[in-house]
Amino acid sequence: MSTPVRVTADGTPPPGPPPSSAAPPKSRAPQPNWRSALYRWDLRAAPYAFVAPFFLCFAAFGLFPLVYTGWLSLHRVELGGAAEWRGLENYTGLWGSHFFWNALTNTFTIGVISTVPQLLLALGLAHLLNHKVRGRGLLRVAVLAPYATSIAAATLVFAQLFNSDYGLINTALGWAGFAPVDWESSKWPAQIAISVIVTWRWTGYNALIYLAAMQAVPQDLYEAAALDGASRWRQFVSVTVPSIRPTVLFTVVVSTIGATQLFGEPMLFGGSLGVSGGSGNQFQTLSLLMYEKGWVTGALGQASAIAWVMLLLLLLIGAVQAVVARARRRKD
Repeated sequence: MSTPVRVTADGTPPPGPPPSSAAPPKSRAPQPNWRSALYRWDLRAAPYAFVAPFFLCFAAFGLFPLVYTGWLSLHRVELGGAAEWRGLENYTGLWGSHFFWNALTNTFTIGVISTVPQLLLALGLAHLLNHKVRGRGLLRVAVLAPYATSIAAATLVFAQLFNSDYGLINTALGWAGFAPVDWESSKWPAQIAISVIVTWRWTGYNALIYLAAMQAVPQDLYEAAALDGASRWRQFVSVTVPSIRPTVLFTVVVSTIGATQLFGEPMLFGGSLGVSGGSGNQFQTLSLLMYEKGWVTGALGQASAIAWVMLLLLLLIGAVQAVVARARRRKD
């Protein structure tokens, strides 16, 4: 059966729709304008613009002083004078300097007798605050109050307490039948007094760090230890301390770094002789020696060498911490 075909008056078939195989007309791609270019530039450059202030401040106040101090440590520089190249002479001079080794020894001893009691007291306070006691929030604020106190205010108060003539400490020793102690002129009493100031200021800060770590210990461990008949002390020794061991290692490293940079407490405690660390340099630390060399005697080259030695000591402490932490992870 055939299909009829319509024709026009002149006998030609009418125009039909275009064949389905015909390709659609190509649309012209949008031309990039300045708005899209600005958007792409902003999307790529904005993150760098946000972090640029930090790097600029670090370069100006961190990297440049570090490099410049290293350059000064290789020269003989006096205040107001020109730099004279000396190579490693400033470092070799420190090796044979009695004042440098005395300051290094004082820094080590003050660091030990202030860090060890400080961390032990902080661990005990954190363990106490970790339990439900009445007024726990007030106790936490009171523990942190010494950290919020300025170094100058705390040191001046303790300097009065440890005064050899009318201090409260010597008065209490006299009531107990002991002879008064010369806390400023004797080596070990002076270092103990400075360590007491450091311990008083930083114990609460470390206690809160330990408390945060203790609160992250799973309670299931304590419940299992209690079911096994472990006492509170055994739970503390066998559960709490091993669980917060990384935090303890962190506080040990940070406290050691702080002890290496100790400056304000011994300087203010010694009064007019604070820069020299007492009449016989009995509590002069590396920071005080660096300050004395740079701003009292004017030997900026030697002061810069001491600063770089302190930096190397801090890097050594950090390397030891990393090795211990890696060995601990492998053992676990």
